[in-house]
Amino acid sequence: MEEEKPWVLISEVGGDHGYLEELADIVKQHFRIICHKELLENPELHGPKIQALLNWKYCPVVEPTLLRLLPALKVVASGGVGVDHLDVPFINSLGVKVTNTPRVVSDSTADLAMGLLLASARRILEGHQVAIDPKTVHIPQRLMGVQVTNATIGIIGMGEIGYKIAQRAKGFDMKIVYHNRRRRSAEDERAVGATFCQSLDELLGTSDFVMIAVKFTPETRGLIGHRELSIMKPTATLINISRGKTCKTDPPWRRRVNYRLLWRLRPGCGPGRFG
Repeated sequence: MEEEKPWVLISEVGGDHGYLEELADIVKQHFRIICHKELLENPELHGPKIQALLNWKYCPVVEPTLLRLLPALKVVASGGVGVDHLDVPFINSLGVKVTNTPRVVSDSTADLAMGLLLASARRILEGHQVAIDPKTVHIPQRLMGVQVTNATIGIIGMGEIGYKIAQRAKGFDMKIVYHNRRRRSAEDERAVGATFCQSLDELLGTSDFVMIAVKFTPETRGLIGHRELSIMKPTATLINISRGKTCKTDPPWRRRVNYRLLWRLRPGCGPGRFG
């Protein structure tokens, strides 16, 4: 039976970039697994047998030198929604399909987005560091942070994940505004109490928390930079759950940035560092 299973290339089992053992066991139920290291050790033997490539956490890197070793490849399956790390036209030109996993992690991503918002608002990470420091003798009042309830969250990108963030923000009695290429239906807006902003500038100027949840495209590259920051409230917090390149990191941006916008989100990181 093992001989009849199609061969699949993965990064590795275990390690920083590999599959957890329990996940690898699931893959093994359907495929004969070949790890990247094994392929490179004997590409002539293994390469022609591999029909699928599972790209997890961007590994193995799908580049022409690798693809040339896989003449029987039929599909590159990326474990995530974004495919900007893949040269899809080139891969398709080889007769290979590209798949992704939309909607699978939408709830998890929205959960993490709210976690970042709460951690930055209430300075949870800083408070934890103070609490575990044996030298701490008092808790600074500044660690109380700012209130989330009744604050305004501006969601840039009201797709599936953005809408799920709005659903969670409603649970905190936040005022919700959003900007999107296409306005959501009146029913969707009523369900979460969201107000549509015709322009990005309108959203930036009214929000206490700005949440970037857009798909990374040529149009959204550098979406937020020096000009956009200057429109935001000086006390606002910017949270980016999209690709890092949606925010400009050129020198003018770094000079202008209100340090709290980044420091409150990720303590210890310098200006221009976005997740």
